Amino acid sequence: MVDWPTTDDLKQALDLDPGSDAWADRLDIVLSASIARVKRDVGIWDEMTDTPDEALNQAALRMGWLIWASPTQPVEVLSADPAYRICLKGHRRRFAVA
Repeated sequence: MVDWPTTDDLKQALDLDPGSDAWADRLDIVLSASIARVKRDVGIWDEMTDTPDEALNQAALRMGWLIWASPTQPVEVLSADPAYRICLKGHRRRFAVA
């Protein structure tokens, strides 16, 4: 069973020292924001029944990396990242209505 990435996973993705806690609080915030964004981009997320799979785990890591690398960019811009969008493919539950 796959779960959301951990702070240690994000440290590894960011190539930070795994033994250091220098950025621990900030990394926790970035990771929480990236997971929340993935849930929002998926659409109707039910905390009681929905669980991430490998692709959503990777999407959260990618979004965490993007937020860390470009903290001043709006999240809407970051959500357009091609690698992030590939991870979300087939998971979206909410679609725009014209």
